[in-house]
Amino acid sequence: MFNKIKSFVDSGLFTKFITYLIVLNGITMGLETSKEFMANYGDYAIIFNQIVITIFTIEIILRVYVHRISFFKDAWSIFDFTIVAISLVPLSSGFEILRVLRVLRLFRLITVVPQMRKIVTALISVIPGMLSVIALMTLFFYIFAIMATHLFSETFPQWFGTLGESFYTLFQIMTLESWSMGIVRPIMEIHPYAWIFFVPFIFVVTFVMINLVVAIIVDAMAILNQEEEKHIIEEVQTNEHHVNDEIKKLREEIFELKSLIKATVKS
Repeated sequence: MFNKIKSFVDSGLFTKFITYLIVLNGITMGLETSKEFMANYGDYAIIFNQIVITIFTIEIILRVYVHRISFFKDAWSIFDFTIVAISLVPLSSGFEILRVLRVLRLFRLITVVPQMRKIVTALISVIPGMLSVIALMTLFFYIFAIMATHLFSETFPQWFGTLGESFYTLFQIMTLESWSMGIVRPIMEIHPYAWIFFVPFIFVVTFVMINLVVAIIVDAMAILNQEEEKHIIEEVQTNEHHVNDEIKKLREEIFELKSLIKATVKS
C-alpha cells in the first residue's frame, strides 16, 4: 500500500495534474476580481475553490505520509505546506487579509516547475553577493540625497524638500521614468549646471550598479548549470561503472557455465 501511494505521489502524471490545477485556479482567481463574473458564476467559483483546497490538502497529507520527517526538512515542501495551511484558515472576522493571501497558492507553480525552481534557487544563492551591492547603492543614494536636499530644497521643495523626498525622487530618476523632461530640465532652468549632479548619479546607480546585480544573477545561473552538468556526468559515470560490473559478472557466469558444460561433456 505504501509503495503504491509513493509511486502515485512521485509520478509525473500526478505532478502534471497538480500543475494544471494550480494554473486553472489562477485563472479563476483572476476571474473572481470581475463583479460581473461573480454575479453570474460566483457560487461555482466558490465550489471550485473548495475543491482545489481539498485536493491540495490531500496532496500534502499524502506527501507527508510518504516522505515522513524528510518532508519537513525540504524548504520547498515547507513552502507548500505553509501555502495550503493559509488556505485552510477560516475567513472569519480578523482574517480578511487571508482572502487576499489565497493568491499565494499560485506560487506553488515554482515548486512543481523545475525551471522556475532553478531560477528561484539562483536568486536565493546570490543574496549574500547582492547585499554588498545593495549596501553600496544605498550609500550612493544617501550621499546624493543629502547633496540634492542642500542644492535644490529651496527651489524645488516638492522633490527635494526633505531627505525622504530626495530619496524618492532619486529613485524615480534611477528608473529613468520622466527623469529628463519631468525633473532635470525644469531644475536646469534655474540651476543650469544641475546636469553635473544628475548625469554621474544615473551613470553610477542605473548603469553600473544595476548591471552588477544582473551580472551576479547570471553568474549564479551559470554556476547552477555547471553543478547540474557535473551531477549528470557523475550519474553517467556511476551508471557506466554499474554496467561494467554487470558485464564482468555476466562474463564470469558465462565462463563458469562453459566450464560446467565442458565438465559434463567429458563425463
